[in-house]
Amino acid sequence: MKVAVITISDRASRGEYEDLSGPEIEKEIRARYPSAQVSRSTVPDDPGEILSALKLQEGADFILTTGGTGLSPRDVTPDVTMRFCEKEIPGIAETLRARSYAENPAAMLSRGFAGLRGRTVVVNFPGSPMAVRLCMKVLGPVMEHALRMVRAEGHQDSRACRSSTSHG
Repeated sequence: MKVAVITISDRASRGEYEDLSGPEIEKEIRARYPSAQVSRSTVPDDPGEILSALKLQEGADFILTTGGTGLSPRDVTPDVTMRFCEKEIPGIAETLRARSYAENPAAMLSRGFAGLRGRTVVVNFPGSPMAVRLCMKVLGPVMEHALRMVRAEGHQDSRACRSSTSHG
């Protein structure tokens, strides 16, 4: 599994702020999928830079972004991701928000998007380590199943998928 993690933050890209959520995604991926290839990059909240970073990672199995999903004027990650993707995967974003809301009511303000470009699944996470851990708890157990579906390799037994969700 090849996973690209892109942190989207003006301050982190300028070195004014330590990126905590990108490393947290990497840690969560490596814990669940030890053989995964994980790369990380950081870009500012700039539509052109975000789109370039997404294009550079095209061909990865997953592109997981963190940051830029809120309501501030510079939060444009979901907007750029929507334009980049060819298909929406609404169930991912809906479930991430719903599960996150149970822990933090402010999660309803996240505009995170999930979609597909070619065979690459792209998911926007909020920009905090706590949100990343929660989102990975939800997404992590279904990542292999998503890969099989994208590759037209057939569906995993839904009971197996359910049981793996209860372990995370």
